[in-house]
Amino acid sequence: MSAEPIMEKIMTEQDPIDLLIAIEEASVAPVRPEYIEGMAIVPPTANDNHNHGAFELGFQFRAAGIRLVGMGNGYRAAHKDGKTMALFIPDFYVRRRKATELDESYRKAHKGWYPADMITLVGEVTSTNHETDTGPKFRTYAAAGIPVYVLIDRHTRTAHCYTDPHLPGDDPTEAYYKTDEKVSLGDPLPLPVPYPTLDTAPFRGE
Repeated sequence: MSAEPIMEKIMTEQDPIDLLIAIEEASVAPVRPEYIEGMAIVPPTANDNHNHGAFELGFQFRAAGIRLVGMGNGYRAAHKDGKTMALFIPDFYVRRRKATELDESYRKAHKGWYPADMITLVGEVTSTNHETDTGPKFRTYAAAGIPVYVLIDRHTRTAHCYTDPHLPGDDPTEAYYKTDEKVSLGDPLPLPVPYPTLDTAPFRGE
């Protein structure tokens, strides 16, 4: 049997959460892989500019009184049958609620991943893997029904506020956001109420 059918069998029978744990354990360097559109993705190590910019954006939410903004936690989106659709770790996010006992029980049952329905806004700052944020993650966030996706695309020098997620059928890879508010990096990026207009000036000189 060729390697491709074997890998397909593993991916269909094994929960992606266990697959990612195996990748973490096998890696010499610390990694936090994600599972997007049927693929295990190990993001490249972010540089200081990336991390500084993501933190600056998160701070703007906090300064505007949006208290449930955070970084670092992982979230799980499920198919209608309950199977894992995606496991993602946004650069920053805004939750719709503090973690409840039920959320913590979910996280324990799913080995460290919170439910995606906690999230009301996600944000990504592109690195060398910009295609992931503009393609698979764009579709995955829409398929998960996350209302707002903020994208700082350092490759195209643009900032985006995507809203109105739409899944036309049962295939998550067909999902998209209907609305795209787009500005050049350095210009203010309007977000829907109750969020602040974001200052993208920290990314102007990169």
